[in-house]
Amino acid sequence: MTLSEMERQHGFTYPALYRQLERDGMLAVGEYGPDWYKLVYPTLTERPTLLLHADDFELLSVDAVAAAMQELADPDDYRQIDPALRFIPFAQTGAGDHYCFFASSQHAGEMPVVLLWHDQNEAQYLAKNLHDFLFHMLLRSMADQDTYNEVSDEEFKDQLANTLGTHARYLTPEQAQILQTLLARDIIDYDVPLPKGRKEAHRGLLTDVELAGLREECIPYDQFDHCFAYSAAG
Repeated sequence: MTLSEMERQHGFTYPALYRQLERDGMLAVGEYGPDWYKLVYPTLTERPTLLLHADDFELLSVDAVAAAMQELADPDDYRQIDPALRFIPFAQTGAGDHYCFFASSQHAGEMPVVLLWHDQNEAQYLAKNLHDFLFHMLLRSMADQDTYNEVSDEEFKDQLANTLGTHARYLTPEQAQILQTLLARDIIDYDVPLPKGRKEAHRGLLTDVELAGLREECIPYDQFDHCFAYSAAG
């Protein structure tokens, strides 16, 4: 199924940026399977597709998007999504939560990006449009080196440099310059406060506090992190 066919079938219009990403091959990640990381991932690393190295972000192919949309619209789906709310998935987390365009709030070709949780009746606002979502996700990638999988400092910076090489064209000049300036920094270790006085160690090019400040300054959104119920069942 093509993007145009999905638009006609479900009555929405994709953001112009998403269309451009598709034309540029930035959505071409192939089909996930047991050998994807071994066989496909290495072919994408020098010219990363959309948010290839972002934490807990798996881009969906066009066919996978079509399948996910059918599931979400199915009245027998366990999530029982209110048919008045239209979610257009384009990626997912490892746990199966969907990153979606919220088509019910579409205005002038732009739609908010939300995270549709699979195990609770909540959708969470992430950005007012795809442009802002992309910039915020790149900031998050710079703030959080993958130490769990033992990504070295050199690999971390190479991943970010390659990502900027393919993503900068989709940002404003000011956003691209901010990311380029951050990339020139030294990597730091920092702690993120948790409830009950606990801390979590992180490593990256900027702290969580700096990230929040840049988000509020560069891509302000009064709905950020707010949640709403997506099911009227019960």
